[in-house]
Parts: sequence; C-alpha cells; structure tokens
Amino acid sequence: MGLIPLATLWTILRVISKPMTKKITLKDLSNEPGCLAEYDPNAMKIESAKKLIHSFINPIKATESIKLIDSLNRVLADNLVSPINVPNYDNSAMDGFAYKSNPKDNSKIFKITSTVLAGNISKSSLKNGEAIKIMTGGKIPEGADSVIPIELTTLSGNNITLNELPKTGANIRKAGEDIQKGNIALKKGTYLRPAEIGLIASVGIEKVKVYKEIKVAFFSTGDEVVRLGTAIKSGQVYDSNHHTISAMLQRLGINCIDLGIIPDNKELIKKTLIKSAKTADAIITSGGVSVGQADYMKEVLGELGNVLFWKLSIKPGKPMAYGKIKSASYFGLPGNPVAAMVTFYQLVQPALKYLKGELNYLPPPTIKVKCSVNINKKPGRLEFQRGVLSRGKDGLSVKPTSSQGSAILSSMTEANCFIVLDLESGSIKKGDEVKIQLMNGLI
Repeated sequence: MGLIPLATLWTILRVISKPMTKKITLKDLSNEPGCLAEYDPNAMKIESAKKLIHSFINPIKATESIKLIDSLNRVLADNLVSPINVPNYDNSAMDGFAYKSNPKDNSKIFKITSTVLAGNISKSSLKNGEAIKIMTGGKIPEGADSVIPIELTTLSGNNITLNELPKTGANIRKAGEDIQKGNIALKKGTYLRPAEIGLIASVGIEKVKVYKEIKVAFFSTGDEVVRLGTAIKSGQVYDSNHHTISAMLQRLGINCIDLGIIPDNKELIKKTLIKSAKTADAIITSGGVSVGQADYMKEVLGELGNVLFWKLSIKPGKPMAYGKIKSASYFGLPGNPVAAMVTFYQLVQPALKYLKGELNYLPPPTIKVKCSVNINKKPGRLEFQRGVLSRGKDGLSVKPTSSQGSAILSSMTEANCFIVLDLESGSIKKGDEVKIQLMNGLI
C-alpha cells in the first residue's frame, strides 16, 4: 500500500486510453511493472488527475423511488418514458381566432360562432366561413387549421376581418409537439434541476426512480483549527474550511457525514478514516496533506489504502491528494481555504457528480476576454487566479482581485470568475486575451 511507484504507472495509461476486460485497481497497479514518463506524483497535471480519478470511481448503483417534489438535485436511475403526448391535444399558441383557411378564395371575413377558453374540453367545430374566438391553450376546434392573433383582425359585430392571411397551420401547437407518447423524455443519469422536474410533472409522473444519495464524510485536521463559538487564541484559526466544504457539498445534494475537527494525532486520524470508509462513499479532509512535521495524513493513508498522487501542478492547490480506502474515494484538500475551494470545484465536484450517477455533467467552459491589467506569472503551474469580470464601453474585460494568496478567502467573495492561466504561460500584458471560467458555471 502507499504511493504508487513511478515504475508502475504505464498500466494507468492503458486504463484511461482503452477498454479493459478486467477492472484494474490501485492495488493491481502497485504490483505491475512498466513506466510512464510524464507521470510525476509530485506535480500531477490537472487533466491527468481528472482522468485517473474518474477511472477509479464506481458510480452508485442502489436506487429508490421518491416523490417528484423531493427529487431536486437527484439523478435519474432509469430512462423516463412519457405515458402521454405533451401537449395531449392541438391547442392555440395565443389569444386569437381559430378558422379554416380556404386557399381557393382567400376569404378574409369570418363569422364568429362561439368562444373556446383554455381548459374547455367540450367539443366544438366550425364550417367554412366561420371562426371561433380562442384563448391561449384552448383546444383547436374540429375543422380549424389556423389561428390568427386578435391584434391582426378587425371586429365588426359578429364578424371579423383578417388584416393579413397567416400561413395554414399558423399558431397551433400540435399534440406531441414537445414530447411524444412512448418516447424517452429524460435519459438515465440525468441530473434533476427545476427544468427537468417541471418536464416530468408535465407528463403526469408523480414518483421517479433515482439513485440513492451518496454519503460523503468530511473533517478538518490540525491542532491550530478551532470551532466557531470558541474563544480564539494567538496562533489559532477558525475552521472556515469546515463550513465551506459543507456548503459546497449541500449545493450538490450530497448526504453529509460531519465529523468535525480531528487534532494532529495519528491514531485518532487513523480511527476516523477507518470509520469513515465503512459508512461513506467518499471522504474529504482539509489540511494535513502537506509535508509538515505533524502532517500524519500521508503516513496513515499509506497504511490504510492506496494513494494515486499527493501534489498537483496548479496554483493554488498544489498539496492535494487522491486515493482509495477500501471502496471509498479519498480527497485530501489543502488547508488554505482558497486552495481548498479551487481543488474542490476543479476535481472533487466532477468526481462526486460521476459517483452519484450523473452521466451528462460537463465541466464549465472557458471563454476568452481581454485582461485590463498586467499579470505576473512564472511558467510551470496552471493558475486559477480569482478575477472580476466586468462590462465596459469596449465590451467584457477581466482583472485579478487585489489579493491572490491561497489563504485570502475574501478574494473568493470578491471574484465572479477564475482567470485560468496555462501551465507553460508566462506573464500577461494589459490588453492580452485570457481564459476565464465563470464561477456561476461551476455549481
């Protein structure tokens, strides 16, 4: 057990590049010879880290049926087939008059015979030269093939004159136009947002089959970390990471197992990880994965499980770990709060979404905008600088927040985007284009 030797990582390349007949585990990798020149456990590239994490996660398979009203942020466990057409009848797309067009004489004058309101299920019909006043959503009368908006007509007693002739079929929503009976309305693995919940309701389904919620245990480490409500002393810090991680998990609809703060005690850390691995699908810790004298996490994880990497070639967030303890995935986040948030959003969030069965998740895209100031950067690490995107007379532009330290949590509250500076890029000049990632797109 422990960190995977450099000489064994050739197998990893096979795992992520082609299908395997046998599931390769981290333990298998540690026993197989080979080499992978670009693998560096002390500076894993973020894209390689994402692929490797993905290859060692087994999405949840347990399912349950729940009420639709309770299904926000859950993931569909089966294809959802519509039992009805939506809409289930031809209806008017607007307030107007339903009539039957007659291309032969292009008549523009029609006699109004009745009115159809939305929800009126009584049968109505019309003949040539007749029109029925109809409201939005009203059922199209038998014999009608077009609807003209009220504002395009002139009313005179019981007659209307069409001020123009719409195309035949205009302004009619056909049965099944949105969803057809027997078709798949939503695919297995779909994450249920408000739009999906509304769509399910539109086909009349009250209960849905979803994957069971995954359980994520999390705790902070460090003798210097204290709970809120405790009088703070010189040399101590309040545990902001605890609340930040909890909030990020809750926004994903995760079932959280809150284990609080564990002091820098090897046996306590070991017992906590063993307990967590028995009850949780994933474990997240904050702090203790660096190289400090009292950072026991690396040593303990080497005894309990298999670890893929300890460091990433990113800034902030270099001291981040990923591994497995039994069947539970382990994510060791940095202790500095900004670094913890960056690594969570960039690596942990996609992994947890996959773990909970979500198949259609796409990472937020990057867009290019002009930088309004100079930015100093040295090649060698992918940087996620906190940025402020704004719109001026010349269009969109971005600049970094005033402070970029990995412990400056206020930089995250000031920012609305990440400025993504590539691994090999150097300093940026004012007016250069840079890639940004909108923070709202991350959650």
